[in-house]
Amino acid sequence: MLTKSELTTATLPGNYWQWRDRPIYYLCAGQSDQANPPLLLIHGFGASTDHWRKNIAGLSQFFQVWALDLLGFGRSDKPNWQYSGQLWQEQINDFITEVIGRSVVLAGNSLGGYVGLCVAAQYPTSVAGLILINSAGPFTESQPTPKPPLWKKVISQSTKWLLWQDLPSFLLFQWTRRRSTIRKTLQKVYLDQSAVTDQLIEDIYRPSCDPGAAKVFASIFKTPSGQKVDELLGQLNCPLLMLWGEADPWINTKTRSAQFRKYYPQLTEYFLKAGHCPHDEVPEQVNKLIQEWVFSPS
Repeated sequence: MLTKSELTTATLPGNYWQWRDRPIYYLCAGQSDQANPPLLLIHGFGASTDHWRKNIAGLSQFFQVWALDLLGFGRSDKPNWQYSGQLWQEQINDFITEVIGRSVVLAGNSLGGYVGLCVAAQYPTSVAGLILINSAGPFTESQPTPKPPLWKKVISQSTKWLLWQDLPSFLLFQWTRRRSTIRKTLQKVYLDQSAVTDQLIEDIYRPSCDPGAAKVFASIFKTPSGQKVDELLGQLNCPLLMLWGEADPWINTKTRSAQFRKYYPQLTEYFLKAGHCPHDEVPEQVNKLIQEWVFSPS
């Protein structure tokens, strides 16, 4: 078992798992406990297992904790494939069945939350509980939206077409991956500016230097739309914990909370004074809530 001091160093000891002939990076910390399911942490877009370091340090004192890099991110391979929620949910489910070998409590942030919801809905025997942290994913529109003006439609379609082209996508990737751009983006989505550290920026920048990273970025613009969140919630049958960083500028947390409650009223949720990534910004609060929720009677 890794000590807390080892878990908070810049690099955590990890391993690689071969999935569809591609190396997938993962971490495991803490002792296996038959009385409680292990935790599996899924990062968001552009992030990696590094983003969970503070949570692994705290939670591995109570649980066996796993985290992995989605294909195309972090230290995992970055093949020139078509990326989608379907691909990542298959990766996660295969990891649970082939590597962990028992059902888990899944915790996901942003894109990782949507992927976790897909896994929990589609593979119920793999998931004993689900924790969504500022989770992404579209709901079905309950009311038809008014048609945009023609000029807006033309601009939108032109922008989409442009980003499908290799050169504009590559140039946007080069601008997005700059350390200064990463810092500015994080400062917008983190409420506590002191949490935007040089190490955090480096953790996000480093994988962008890997071969294939630009192609992964380009593929995201061509990702087919996945299943709607309300449809997935209709298939869900496990306990659900929602954690919201209420200062998230990318998500209207109150509106999304109401949507989740509409389709899954038995969920448990908490609002935290944080931005889009409360697990990294206020890890002690998030770890405590996860621990109490998992240990609470069903």
